[in-house]
Amino acid sequence: MIPEPPPRQTLSYLRNLFEAHGIQPKSKLGQNFLIDLNLLDILVQTAELTPRDLVLEIGSGTGSLTARLADQAGRVLGVELDPSFVELLREEVGHRENVRILHADVLKNKNEIDPRVLTALDELRRESGCEGVKLVANLPYAVAVPVIGNFLISSLPFERMVVTVQWEIAERLLAGPGSKEYGALAVLVQSVTEVSLIRKLPAAVFWPRPQVASAIVMIQPDAEKRARVGDVPRFRRFLRDLYTHRRKNLRGALVGLPNGRQDRTEVDRKLMQLGIDSTVRAEMLDGEQHLRLCEMFG
Repeated sequence: MIPEPPPRQTLSYLRNLFEAHGIQPKSKLGQNFLIDLNLLDILVQTAELTPRDLVLEIGSGTGSLTARLADQAGRVLGVELDPSFVELLREEVGHRENVRILHADVLKNKNEIDPRVLTALDELRRESGCEGVKLVANLPYAVAVPVIGNFLISSLPFERMVVTVQWEIAERLLAGPGSKEYGALAVLVQSVTEVSLIRKLPAAVFWPRPQVASAIVMIQPDAEKRARVGDVPRFRRFLRDLYTHRRKNLRGALVGLPNGRQDRTEVDRKLMQLGIDSTVRAEMLDGEQHLRLCEMFG
């Protein structure tokens, strides 16, 4: 059977759809919809989907991207928090045999994925035989960082993530040592993945129009990098603690680690052993130096 063409999510289409269903976009949920159809296609093309892929979409909204994903992937799990959109999604794409809509918040809390999402993904993998897992989504701004971080430390075999995020977050993901955007997020993500900027997006390609620019980024987990890190959740906890007071020099940050204060003399001795200057700030160090710090102090 030839799949139905996905709805053309133009501005007029969205206005008419929302009016017909009595829906208003909610800024607190980050409901900004891509109205440039070419950019929706770029998201899907960058994901390089095949019938062996299980796709997770977070914030499925009106189902326009969901339909495009379903045309190429083996299975699609669309997670949507807003009950108004859950009802709309079931009307628009719920009839597709390879689409499952889950009414849930993807996050149980900022440090944990909702178990219902993990259970649904596991069930769909077993039922479908899909080998690859890919995250493809226009991520709501408020959850982008915890979603990326929590899925990276999970045991799910993600092959790639292709997501739209706020431009500020893209800068943080791509930042190098010494830049103002560089911090725990960049170190964690770059230590276990390869990150690429696909396209910077002006605010005008969304409706309602946000106040900031956005970007499409691709994150590809790297098995060799992950093996080097080892205990990824431990590394994330260490980075979070290390950057709690990011304006302190390295000695001060390590002495005052939230998980237990360290003796200043012992800190200096260990840093000397590592060949790292105690007076620099953590954001001046590269990923390998952060790993060695974690092995010594984490």
